[in-house]
Parts: sequence; structure tokens; C-alpha cells
Amino acid sequence: MSQELFTLYKLIVLYMLDKVRFKMTYSQLCSFILEREYTSFITLQQILSDLRDTELIEVDECHTNRTYLSITAEGRKTLSYFKDRIGKAITADIDSYLAENNLELKSEASVTADYLRTAGGDYTVSLSVREREEALVSVTLSVPTEQLAENVCESWYRKNQQIYKYLVEELF
Repeated sequence: MSQELFTLYKLIVLYMLDKVRFKMTYSQLCSFILEREYTSFITLQQILSDLRDTELIEVDECHTNRTYLSITAEGRKTLSYFKDRIGKAITADIDSYLAENNLELKSEASVTADYLRTAGGDYTVSLSVREREEALVSVTLSVPTEQLAENVCESWYRKNQQIYKYLVEELF
């Protein structure tokens, strides 16, 4: 593969991450790029690894098998220098996709759940829903086992709206 194509794919990733105002999930980014057949899965993995190694993107991994991607200040700076290399058809495709799927993408990316093992041997589960980098709700629970921590996280992804609604109704 030519270096020019490799650079184009990096710029596509940077452009997508720059256009959203939230952390995209790894699966969201991959789905877009692979469904449109911009590049292969293996090449995309190389691109993401290179962008991470050069600190143009940040990758946050959590125990619940979700990975969040965001552009760094250096990534934005790099994109500003080379943005014109992407091409109008590709940027229009990305802009259209993000406009059409913004609410779904934001909703998926704004709900987070993760857990950590404590010094005492139990697990602390951190659950949150964010909007524009502000926490709408943040809950921390202590549970005795890793399996229970995983179950709580998965339930949070399915039931966070109901739980948030319940809290608001009960507390206000």
C-alpha cells in the first residue's frame, strides 16, 4: 500500500474524531470505515495503532470491552495542516453519516460503565451518562465479585435511561 493512501486513511480517522464532540467508540469508527470499504480491517488496525503511538488520538479501554477514541490537540493540529488531502467526496460522506447518525452515535458514546478491583478484593463499578462532557448522572457501586461487576455494567448499558428517569422522578 502506498504511503499516500495510508496517510489518507489516517486523515479520515482524524477528521471523523474531530467532527464529533464526544468520544466515539471503536466499533462506531470501524463500522463506518469498513462498511464503506475505505480500507481493510487489518489496515485500519495499523492506522489506529500508528495514530495512538504518535499521540494523535487517545484510546480509552474499559473492562466492558468498549474502547473509546478521541482526537488529541496534536491530532487537530496535524489535521488542520493536511485536511485538504481528504477530498470533498469523502468529507461529504463523513459529514452526511455523522449528521444522519449523530443522536445514535452520541447516545452510545455518552453511556459508560467500567469497574476496578480494589485493594480489599472487591470491585468498584463506575457508571455514568454524559452530555457535552458534563455528567448527567454518575453512580459508583461496590460489588463483591468481578462477574457481578460485569453484569452491573451490561445492565447499565441496557437500562440507563430507565434508571436515570427513576432517579429524577424520585429525587425531584
